[in-house]
Amino acid sequence: MNMTNDNIIISEEENITKSFTHWKRNTAVFLAGQSLSLFGSSLVQYAITWYITLTTDSGFMLTLSMLFGFLPQLVVSVFAGVWADRHDRKKLIILSDLAIASSTFILALMFMSGMRSLEAIFAVSFIRSIGAGIQTPSVSAILPQLVPRHKLMRVNGLNSSLQSATMIASPALSALLLTYSSMDRIFFIDVATAMTAILLLMSLKIPAYARTTRPDTGYLDELKLGMSYALHNKFIITLIFSQLAITFLVAPLAMLTPLLVARSYGEEYWRLTVNEISFFGGTILGGIAIGYWKGFTNRIDTLGASIFTMGVLTVGMGLTRVFPVYIGLMLLVGILMPFFNVPIYSLLQENVPEDKLGRVFSLISASSVMMPLGMLLFGPLAEVIRIEQILVVCGILMALQSLFVIRSRSLKDYETQEF
Repeated sequence: MNMTNDNIIISEEENITKSFTHWKRNTAVFLAGQSLSLFGSSLVQYAITWYITLTTDSGFMLTLSMLFGFLPQLVVSVFAGVWADRHDRKKLIILSDLAIASSTFILALMFMSGMRSLEAIFAVSFIRSIGAGIQTPSVSAILPQLVPRHKLMRVNGLNSSLQSATMIASPALSALLLTYSSMDRIFFIDVATAMTAILLLMSLKIPAYARTTRPDTGYLDELKLGMSYALHNKFIITLIFSQLAITFLVAPLAMLTPLLVARSYGEEYWRLTVNEISFFGGTILGGIAIGYWKGFTNRIDTLGASIFTMGVLTVGMGLTRVFPVYIGLMLLVGILMPFFNVPIYSLLQENVPEDKLGRVFSLISASSVMMPLGMLLFGPLAEVIRIEQILVVCGILMALQSLFVIRSRSLKDYETQEF
C-alpha cells in the first residue's frame, strides 16, 4: 500500500514537471530579463533622486518626485490586477516595459538637447510609475505559468536574491555614472535594459491558464469579484492584513536607520554605506537560503518564526550602542527578510486559482502604501524621541504579531481550505 501511494506521488510530480517543458531554461530567461529591467529602472530612480537633490537642494521637490514616482503605481496596481487576469500577462509586461522605455528615451533626447526641466522628469516619472503599476501584478502572477508548483518556493527565493543584488549594485553604479558620465546616458542604459528584457520575454512561449470568469463579464464586475474573493477567503485576507501590519512596523527599520547611524555612531559615509550593504547583502544570503531550504513544512511556521526573530533583532538594534553589533543585527534582519516575503508569495502562487492571481497580487502590491504611511508617524516621531526607542517598540510589536500569525487557524490550516 505504501509503495502504491509513493508511486502515485512520484508519478504526479513527474507529470507536473513534464507539463512545464524546459521550465528551468524559461524561468532563467524570464528572471534574467526582469532583473535587467529592474536594474535599469533602479539606475534611473537613483539618478533622478540625486539630480533633483543636487540641482534644487529642495525637500519639497524631492517629495514631489517621490509622489510622482510612487502614487500612480499604487493606484494603478489595484486595477491592473483585473488586466492581469483578463489579458495575456506576457503582453502586458511587454507593453508596460515598452511604455516605460519610450518615455525614458524621450527624456534622454530632451536632456541631450539641453531641455532639462523638472516638469519633464516628473511627467516621465508619472508614466514610469503607471507602467510599473501595470507590470507588477502580472510579473507575480505569471510565475506559476512557468514554474511547477513544488518549485515555486525555490524560484521565489532566488528571485529575491537577484532583486537584492540589483538594489546593491544600482546605487553605486548610478553614482559612478553621474560622476563620470551624464544623465542622458543613464537614461539610455535604462532603455537598453528594458528592450533587452522585452526581447528575452518575447522569445518565451508561456503556457496559457484556464479562466473561470465568463468572457462577457465587465471590467468592474471582475474587479468586484476579485475583491470579494480575497475578502471572503479567511486565509488570503488574514495574510494580507498580517503583511500590512508588518510592513508598517518595518518602516523605521527601512527608512530611519541611516539617520540613526548618523546620529548615534557618526556621519562618515562609510558607516552609512555599511549600513545599507549589510541589509541588502543579508537579503541576498537569505534569498539563497530560503530557496534551497524552503523553510518548515508548514509555510506559516516559517513566516511566523521569521517575524518573531526579526522583532527580537530589531529590539536588539535599538538597545545596542556598539556599531559592529548593530551592523551584525542588521545583517541578520536582512537574511530573515526573504523568510518573510517569499512564503507569502509562494503560498498565494501555490493556492490561489491562476485566473485570480493578478487581482490578489494587486492587493499585495497596494499594501506597500503602509511604508509611507508608517513614515508619516515615525518620521515626525524621530524628531521628538530617539530612533532606537522607536525600533524597540516596533520590534516588540512585531514579536507579538508573530504570535498571532503562528496561532491563527485561518493561516495554519491553509492546506485544508477551499481556494
